[in-house]
Amino acid sequence: MQTLITILVIFIALEHYAFLYLEMFLWTKKVGRKIFHNTEEEAKRTKVLAANQGLYNGFLASGLMFGLFYPDVHALGLIL
Repeated sequence: MQTLITILVIFIALEHYAFLYLEMFLWTKKVGRKIFHNTEEEAKRTKVLAANQGLYNGFLASGLMFGLFYPDVHALGLIL
């Protein structure tokens, strides 16, 4: 069961890192606009908001990974 939990946590963390990349670096690019169904004008206008969302996703992913690699009592609370 612990192995399944570890695999799922890693998968979720990787998803959050992917969202970080999409929102922080690809938001105004053609592929990012296509994924999020934005116009060029709307993407430029909301670029800062998307970067903030991306940073948030990065902190979530980092917290999950920290909980896996430092499994003391306090870090386990981050992933459970």
